[in-house]
Amino acid sequence: MKYKYNTLWIGLILGIIIPCFAVLFFQISNFKSLPFSEFFVKLTTMNILSKLVSLCVLPNLLVFFIFIWKNLLYSARGVLFATVIWTIIVVIIKFFIQN
Repeated sequence: MKYKYNTLWIGLILGIIIPCFAVLFFQISNFKSLPFSEFFVKLTTMNILSKLVSLCVLPNLLVFFIFIWKNLLYSARGVLFATVIWTIIVVIIKFFIQN
């Protein structure tokens, strides 16, 4: 049963979805009155979109360590790969969108 969840795809999917939920949680808790599209426009004009996305990747650290502690190393590898993808997204936002 343990090997069923020890795949690269499980970690990759969780590593991509969890930061999305973190951004959504931030938007709901702080900017309820703004629609989601205006929320991103506001973050871009304030030049903090890349910072917010960077902070929302932090829950991946918790998932990564849970996979390590449970000895699900392929899933942990997937979370690490997803974090690298998020890092590339943050660099693109920082240097190409927020100029």
